[in-house]
Amino acid sequence: MKNRPFPQRLGFAVGGILQALKSERSMRVHAVALTGLLIVLIITRPAPLWWAALLSSAGLVLMAELFNTALEALADRLHPESHPEIARAKDCAAGAVLLASLVALGVAVAFLVQLLR
Repeated sequence: MKNRPFPQRLGFAVGGILQALKSERSMRVHAVALTGLLIVLIITRPAPLWWAALLSSAGLVLMAELFNTALEALADRLHPESHPEIARAKDCAAGAVLLASLVALGVAVAFLVQLLR
């Protein structure tokens, strides 16, 4: 992939996102949540800062999920049998997704509190 034309590299990146959407239920759940968030933002039309905060936190969740998916696929391919260190790496990656999701939830709660004032 190194030194390939930008359109080709972009295609690889989009293909990776699509593969994650096909293979990972969590990725699909997060994508649906992002769609719901976009609908709420379009309806409520908050200040640009809220758009930035909410979309950034949602984007971080999706990025964490993509990294988690990549790490799991790589680990399973390189070491298919169960191993405590592989399990630890996978658990840490899943923990990163959970943490990103909790941060995004916190931003969403702050937005809802502000919206209901």
